[in-house]
Amino acid sequence: MAVVASATGAPPVHAQVTRSLGSTPRESDGRIDPTTAPRPSLRAREAVGSIAIDGRLDEEAWARADSTDGVFIQIQPRPGYPSSERTVIRVLYDEDNLYIGAELYDSEPDKLVVPGLEQDYATQNSDILGIAIDSYFDKQSAFLYAINPAGAVFDAQSFNDSRYLNRAWEGVIRVKTRVHEEGWTAEVAIPMTTLRFAEADGEQTWGINFSRRIRRRNEDSNWAPLARQFRVYKMSRAGTLTGLRGLRQGRNLSVKPYVTGARETDDIPGTDPENDANAGFDLKWGVTPRLTLDLTVLTDFSQVEVDREQVNLTRFSLFFPEKRDFFLENDGIFTLSDISVRNYRTGSSSRNFKLFHSRRIGLSPSRQVVPMGGGARLSGRVGELEVGMLMMQTRLSDELPAENFAVARARASITANSDVGLMFVNRQGTSTGATGDYNRSFGADANFRLLGNMILNSYYARTDEPGATGDRNAAMLQVAWRDPIWDASTLVKHVGDGFNPAVGFVNRTAMRRWFATLGAHPQPNIPHVLEINPYVDVNFFSDLDWTLESRELAAGTAIVFLDGGRLTLEYSDRFERLAVPTRIAGVELPVGDYDFGSGRVSYFASGGRSISGRVSASTGNFYDGDRTSISGNLQVRPSHHLAVDFEFQHNNLNLGGNSFTADLFSTRVRYAYNTKIFLLGFIQYNESTEELVTNLRLNVIHAPLSDVFLVLSERRNVAESVFNGRVLDRVITAKVTKLFAF
Repeated sequence: MAVVASATGAPPVHAQVTRSLGSTPRESDGRIDPTTAPRPSLRAREAVGSIAIDGRLDEEAWARADSTDGVFIQIQPRPGYPSSERTVIRVLYDEDNLYIGAELYDSEPDKLVVPGLEQDYATQNSDILGIAIDSYFDKQSAFLYAINPAGAVFDAQSFNDSRYLNRAWEGVIRVKTRVHEEGWTAEVAIPMTTLRFAEADGEQTWGINFSRRIRRRNEDSNWAPLARQFRVYKMSRAGTLTGLRGLRQGRNLSVKPYVTGARETDDIPGTDPENDANAGFDLKWGVTPRLTLDLTVLTDFSQVEVDREQVNLTRFSLFFPEKRDFFLENDGIFTLSDISVRNYRTGSSSRNFKLFHSRRIGLSPSRQVVPMGGGARLSGRVGELEVGMLMMQTRLSDELPAENFAVARARASITANSDVGLMFVNRQGTSTGATGDYNRSFGADANFRLLGNMILNSYYARTDEPGATGDRNAAMLQVAWRDPIWDASTLVKHVGDGFNPAVGFVNRTAMRRWFATLGAHPQPNIPHVLEINPYVDVNFFSDLDWTLESRELAAGTAIVFLDGGRLTLEYSDRFERLAVPTRIAGVELPVGDYDFGSGRVSYFASGGRSISGRVSASTGNFYDGDRTSISGNLQVRPSHHLAVDFEFQHNNLNLGGNSFTADLFSTRVRYAYNTKIFLLGFIQYNESTEELVTNLRLNVIHAPLSDVFLVLSERRNVAESVFNGRVLDRVITAKVTKLFAF
């Protein structure tokens, strides 16, 4: 949805600029090679006088500041060429804040795209100013911000030179934007207490990069040029920010107390309504500039959105992602898992294996909440060592005894892009009669980036528990290559039949796996086409005796269009051997070998439009029968205040002589009054369980990182009628938090 405003107040600043790329070799048509271009530098100027965050760069300090030269270099659609619009950025600082002022010129400001006002909005669908700050100057980590023309903020932390992105991180920031006849202006103040850095008496240098997205043109560009497989938080290729002097961190201490009240009801005979009230707090202390201690007492996660329903048409476990902020912050430090790296086709991800999966803490196997006593987490860096320690205690519940969870993680950098690490995870019963119950996991991993474009990932893990038998080991080795044209990878993996990480996740045990892929990403001169990506995947699974259990051969092509849309065509040929009778989609299939194939076509429409969506259809054989699946979603955004998503999944199956359907339907409504007041409604219907799940959430941000939540969650059986179905559980919760910084 376009944002339109008139220009008022002082005009944009026009000061002498620094031509940071003036000496860069250019081809005859003006293109540069992003991989060999020198890294630009920008000098921060100490602010004289106060800076009002009002979206107007009219203070004298801005006019005196050094600036970028206005030329960003495209990463798409024309890698290496200058951006189509000028972007001029200046940086100031004082003892309290780092200030960033940006003039984003645009010849058609009435066509700016803003998909929403909520925090952590979908940045891929929006015009944005991106900011990545490496305040440690280790060329590995970054604080990341993406600001849209309406002033909404996406913030995150990145680790290991863009390998891990922690989207749940939140830091205090003040932003004001203004759309005018020359484009739009962003004025930003980031408190020094939000940015971790080493104090020094002399001048400091930080790593920094800026990006800009012009959504209607599907154009991404960067101040420090990057190859098209990278993003702005690739800090080993960032520019530098100089001139910072006399910076101090302060105490870096904050406390966030909360109070909640809840009422739980249902229509189950013999149960009475329950009222509950709780209070607790979270404490955060920067022990050192690079080491943070988090404490939580009587932790509450009642404001968290409910899980998405899933239809399981496999014989393996489903993965449900973590959504609770306490566990997500610094999640990259606690990760030992199968690796999924942006723009690398690895064939696996943490959805297949994680040695530590925090959802096992505070949630039962049936996804019911287990009361939390409290916990502590120490995470960050000590010298060249990245460390993470976590201790959590749960209380007795109807489904589980009280338990203690302990995690220890250490990872050492070998070079700027390579590391080795160790991890230990322990789950111990603490209720009477359960103290002898435990599960322990041990792991080691090594990750290397070689020759600029190659990554090598590996791990070994082992589990132990009372009465454990069988092969309790797991190991993986993966090598992948990605450059602007080619991507290829191969993976070998072993998971024993006795391997059981009770505080982790593994979707398939007692197996050996080999995966390989080869693909290309040419950019042919075809009207309306940005890129064509043909690929071939080969996937084999065997049992521990090397007897083939599963095989999948897939070939496909993805076509990326200039408007951001994507069309994918794929055919896969599969083989499955069932050694024992196995239930698939609720139907028990007999022992035997099954060969079947299917075709799939999918299209993702550009998310930068007011009406967008995706649709995917597949059909073919399925074990001893056939399956036709259609899924998709439709997103309607009448304005940047309102968005409505409709999502569906329809499966028509003929399996084991039975014909049936398995359907999911959901609707999500998001309304943002402004960047501080939000209403979210999420309704899901699962035909296979005949349940309607509703989640309504009002969120008011009354101060930085301080919230008021009012949440209604309901699960209803609708076997007979949507309106007369039995309520299985209904909870109304109010929660208030307030951040106090010292």
